[in-house]
Amino acid sequence: MFNLELFMSAFAVLFVIIDPPGCAPIFATLTQGTSRRHQRVMAFKSVAVAAAILFLFALFGEQLFKALHIDYDALRIAGGIMLFIIALQMVFEKRTEQREHRAEEALEIIDDPEDISVFPMGIPMIAGPGTIASLLLLMSEDPSFGDQISILAALTAVLLFSLLSFLVAGWLMKIMGKTFTNVLTRVLGFLLATLAAQFVIDGVLGALSGIAG
Repeated sequence: MFNLELFMSAFAVLFVIIDPPGCAPIFATLTQGTSRRHQRVMAFKSVAVAAAILFLFALFGEQLFKALHIDYDALRIAGGIMLFIIALQMVFEKRTEQREHRAEEALEIIDDPEDISVFPMGIPMIAGPGTIASLLLLMSEDPSFGDQISILAALTAVLLFSLLSFLVAGWLMKIMGKTFTNVLTRVLGFLLATLAAQFVIDGVLGALSGIAG
């Protein structure tokens, strides 16, 4: 059965991590001066590449971790610490600067500077370490089939929101403005910090209960 509460929770986590409004200006910068058709192709291709990677980890991440003998409590702690670092970067505007720097590097590294769908937009802008860690944490609670569908639906919704943000990136930059974007990034960063802290607490308590048991 579809779990609306889990859907909303997963959507909030993935939306904060992927940050479609924050990725949109980078996409607009990388596709500046290209045709509208090329921008649409890059938008769809970027989201498709990220979706393939994220769904792969969502569906088969558990088997991968079992093969590597990694405990889920360790994943919660490591993922929580990683997310907390990202949250600090968002609050102090370091994450935006790093993304802009990656975008500049991408234009110098790839042979075809117009094809930015795989790097940096697909990876790591959308399907970055934080997104993968968050998705694995959400899927690691041994959810029912309905819960899994709820999480995957939330991921799909965020990816569609990212696609929409890319398609209207130029217009979105004019509407939002730099001040509003900075405020939104800080608020999302604070919310992410609290979620990251909860992941670490759950991981530590789970590890301690395992030792005590």
